[in-house]
Amino acid sequence: MSSPTRRILPRLEAAASLGQLAALTDDLLEEIFVRIASPIDLARAATACASFHRLITDPAFLRRYRSLHPPLILGFVNGNLEGFQPAEVPHPSAPAGRAMARAADFSFDFLPQGRWNHWNYCNARDGRILLDCYPEEEEAGFLPDLVVCDPLSRRYLLLPPIPDGQVHEQDLQYCDASLVPCADEDNEASFRVIVEMQCATDLVVFVHSSGSGSWSLSISQDTLSGQIGFSIIGCPCYAYGCIYWQVCSRNKLLKLNMERMEFSTVDLPLGQDEQNCIIVVVEEGDGRIGFFSHIMCEMSVYYYTSMQNEGNRANEWQIKNVIQLPTDGHGLQIIGTPQRYIFLIGDTTCFALEIKTMKIERVSHITIHNFLPFLGFPPSMSPRRI
Repeated sequence: MSSPTRRILPRLEAAASLGQLAALTDDLLEEIFVRIASPIDLARAATACASFHRLITDPAFLRRYRSLHPPLILGFVNGNLEGFQPAEVPHPSAPAGRAMARAADFSFDFLPQGRWNHWNYCNARDGRILLDCYPEEEEAGFLPDLVVCDPLSRRYLLLPPIPDGQVHEQDLQYCDASLVPCADEDNEASFRVIVEMQCATDLVVFVHSSGSGSWSLSISQDTLSGQIGFSIIGCPCYAYGCIYWQVCSRNKLLKLNMERMEFSTVDLPLGQDEQNCIIVVVEEGDGRIGFFSHIMCEMSVYYYTSMQNEGNRANEWQIKNVIQLPTDGHGLQIIGTPQRYIFLIGDTTCFALEIKTMKIERVSHITIHNFLPFLGFPPSMSPRRI
């Protein structure tokens, strides 16, 4: 006959473990959960019991977690809406990327028919995707239709028409749109869209807030006085509530304060006006900005940091780091994202550089062209408005 001790001891140990778990306060559990590096492991922890699920799904905890951990690099969306390429092994996000490829609809067949041609990919942020629609032959002063969608839930929001009163009076050269963070950090379903319109002498910017459902306007009149014919290059970069554009052939950034909707300029160190020089502005920490600078086909990327915080007008810069590119990375170009990575794109391979650690990892081979990175799972979009 087996000893009764063998049957009783496991029950006593289990009871002791439950007692120790109960002794952990919510604050202690939060400190444990916030240190879980993988979002996938965090999701598994949330399914363990009701108390874990309550703590981990709390919006305040999720905001804190996302502020400490970079989002998953799930893969790349084809700019021609021809599919999704997930991250590849051995990248740690490869399993999540494959899961996203199976579950989401990157054909965008769930979107309504555009007024003119098919929808075109603009950019992505926080798992949402922004698309625009133009006629096959763009007319002078023409403004696109815009839609924001979640390919996982297949929900979408058609944005109201862009006001055109300020644009038809000027010579519109091009129009581009991007997703940027929302001022209301407490509402994950909120987002903003910025539309930049390069005219003959000015940059006209409209900002749409999903909270208000309306557009606001700012024009860069006199900000670059005496520099008629200026143009901006690259994608807009978001940092500390401001948008930055690189001014072509000048050691300057054009800056838009999104709270006041006011333009100003930021002086850059010498040498940033060279041809084929691309700049990506990032948040350095403590309210200071930094930027990566790379000249196409060179094997080094320079990282500069500002000596002042965002509240000061003047900027003095110093080189903080020089990043050597991978030996198989000849001809790489840098692409900035608003989510704590820059991407190094070559003819056959894509690498990701994490801004905080300066660590470079290979993400995947490139099998599609005209693509942009897709990071993070989308938050739920409000069904009342979608």
